[in-house]
Amino acid sequence: MQNKYEYQYQAAGISGKTAHKYLKKGKLPSQCKVEHTWPTRQDPFADDWVFVEQMLEDTQGTLEAKTIFEYLQRAHPGKYHNGQLRTLQRRIKAWKALYGPSKEIFFSQLYYPGRWACSDFTSMNKLNITIAQQPFEHLFYHFVLCYSNWQAGRICFSESFESLSLGIQDALWKLGGVLNPHRTDNLTSAVHKVGHPDIFTDKYRALGKHYGF
Repeated sequence: MQNKYEYQYQAAGISGKTAHKYLKKGKLPSQCKVEHTWPTRQDPFADDWVFVEQMLEDTQGTLEAKTIFEYLQRAHPGKYHNGQLRTLQRRIKAWKALYGPSKEIFFSQLYYPGRWACSDFTSMNKLNITIAQQPFEHLFYHFVLCYSNWQAGRICFSESFESLSLGIQDALWKLGGVLNPHRTDNLTSAVHKVGHPDIFTDKYRALGKHYGF
């Protein structure tokens, strides 16, 4: 005759013997699992791993595992078979995570329609443009909407406030609207040097107030 606990064990999908074992230990089944930290098979690349590490260090981790594996196959005919490539790939992936070059850190930016416009200047002299066989040294003012990538620009000859003001106003009139906020780099025509109590210049602040950005 089954007791009331046997019905509970069956409902839980375990036998009474198993249930008594866990009750005696005072632990849940998940707490009794032993973490698997030891290798289950011998490392096939143990003899050549120092050489592999040196190759990775010399190339700053840019070599692909397949390239290294093919080299090892040529250097040691018959020692490595094609099925061991995945093993080497896993080992190199782990090495790169621990000792490889640091990955570039970046912060993604989320833009919305109708917001965020940017202004900047670019020197065009490297293009070696000439007029009447004379070098045409100039800058290009660039205005862009961060979400849609709509762009406008004009030629100028300095990063003065006049160039910035004309570029912004020309772009806004072509666009038919104003975006808020408007971003620039640390342009001397718009932003004071570090440590100044007023971040923006008076002229740039007045321009922003006039157009509402």
